[in-house]
Amino acid sequence: MKALLIEKNQVEIIRKQLLESGHLDTGRKLIRRGDQLEVPVKDTAIPGLHQFTVIDQDPMEFYESEPGLRELMRSHLDEERLKRLPGGWQMIGRVIIISLDSVLYSVKTHIGNALLQMYPYCKSVYIDKGIRGDLRKPDRELIAQRDYVNSPQETVHIENECKFKLDVTRVMFSKGNLQERIRMGTLGSGEVVVDMFAGIGYFTIPMVVHSIPKKIIAIEINPESYYYLVENTRLNNGEDIVEPILGDCANNTPVCVADRVIMGYVKRTHHYLTNAVLALKPSGVLHYHETVPVHLTPERPIRRIRHAAEELGRGIEVLSWHRVKKYSPGVLHVVVDVRIL
Repeated sequence: MKALLIEKNQVEIIRKQLLESGHLDTGRKLIRRGDQLEVPVKDTAIPGLHQFTVIDQDPMEFYESEPGLRELMRSHLDEERLKRLPGGWQMIGRVIIISLDSVLYSVKTHIGNALLQMYPYCKSVYIDKGIRGDLRKPDRELIAQRDYVNSPQETVHIENECKFKLDVTRVMFSKGNLQERIRMGTLGSGEVVVDMFAGIGYFTIPMVVHSIPKKIIAIEINPESYYYLVENTRLNNGEDIVEPILGDCANNTPVCVADRVIMGYVKRTHHYLTNAVLALKPSGVLHYHETVPVHLTPERPIRRIRHAAEELGRGIEVLSWHRVKKYSPGVLHVVVDVRIL
């Protein structure tokens, strides 16, 4: 059985990535080998991780088998409905988020309590019912919580040494954007950065913790997200770096101050490209996010950036582009990196 050899300081990031992509073998333990750890995997066809050495793990150490959700629910469901139970769920800090087939709603409390039994360190379970409105507010229903918990919806999610405090019923946190958050933490050292659509600090906080820009102007229109942007700036000791602004990017984006601009929103991001271009100093870099049909990738986002720049008498140099994640069938969430001349 296979494992990846990974340096100790990278293990937690890679382990979470493997877990979310379904490649981590959760039945086997991580084993220390000098300054590296053997991280067990189900297979080796793992995108983006070819730089790690693959080994045949021998000896192997296994976790003792714990009852899974299906076993815990056998006394409440027949075989047909047992098959409808989800095979996975999202864990944000100490909160579990689960998508549930409507035929299981009659036993949703039992399902929530079973999950809390499986994860003793978690405090609450919510059903995810989708996203509402332009501010992308999550629609979530509480189905189980620990008796001692006063605020089941609020948690602190820690990844890549960054702390993100949030209310899971009021703001989004996409774990599928993990690699992009990690990447942003490698950019912008000593620069002035404008983070349009900053949210709770998804990209601002990794920069604060890891790359340490000279200044980040973080703009967010949603008061609830803005509250947590300020909280997360404080939690991560970024008060001297981050200038949080509550308002619309159309009205609050500064002009000709930025070495780098992040446009980490999707859906209507292109409507704000003029503001982003105006914010950049000559040779500044734009990170532009867009949801785009596969057959229009990457031509449409590049065309939109070029048009906005040319309207302002500026040129562009395309540096790179990559897929962040699959957004929906036939649609990708991509990010394009462009130098605005």
